Amino acid sequence: MARSNPLRTVGLSVALIVLAGAARAEAQRKPSDSEVRRYTGLHAAAAAGNLTTVRKLLANGANPNARDGYGRTPCHVATFFKRRQTLTALIRGGCNPNALEQDRYDIATIAGVADDPATLRVALANGALATNVTSRYDGTALIASAHLGHDQVVRLLVEAGAPLDHVNNLGWTALIEAIILGDGGRRHTNVVRILVNAGASVNLADRDGTTPLGHATSRGYTEMATILRGAGAR
Repeated sequence: MARSNPLRTVGLSVALIVLAGAARAEAQRKPSDSEVRRYTGLHAAAAAGNLTTVRKLLANGANPNARDGYGRTPCHVATFFKRRQTLTALIRGGCNPNALEQDRYDIATIAGVADDPATLRVALANGALATNVTSRYDGTALIASAHLGHDQVVRLLVEAGAPLDHVNNLGWTALIEAIILGDGGRRHTNVVRILVNAGASVNLADRDGTTPLGHATSRGYTEMATILRGAGAR
């Protein structure tokens, strides 16, 4: 691999995998302590989980879709801080559960990346969609959660109708990301099993023509490979 251009390789670039994983981990920006100290109104109440104040502000005409400096609505803030009752009140008061913040994350993806099935359930029950295209990768909550091995979250998103074979702008599906960005351990293997059992395409290859089975085999992920072969993977 040439040091001057590590992404120009035959087959899937290891550098691209490393860069994508690192960037994904840093992509979501939870409000910092200094941002929270500057919050007022619904953003402040959402961060604190102050349900009484949220209801009072909404009743007095506060804008439920106001944005902070990073494009976060009060719903985004409530999701980051796992303020579930507050999140419900905000959505019922008019906060858009499918709004995207500056980096194009919605509350379903934020909860998914945080491995927070409890907040995700609240979001989905109140109108958040598992079908949204989110993030700089044109991905979905399912792809982001599969990458991280958040198996309970993946199951919830599948049940909510997340697109199983959505391909992001890296050329990867949720199944491929669970393999190439995972660690081959129990949770990532369980993600593969959930996706396969739900009907994800086991032969949809990446841009280099490598299938999920090819990736699993090359990495020595024996259990994943067995699951894929059992579903007809080639």
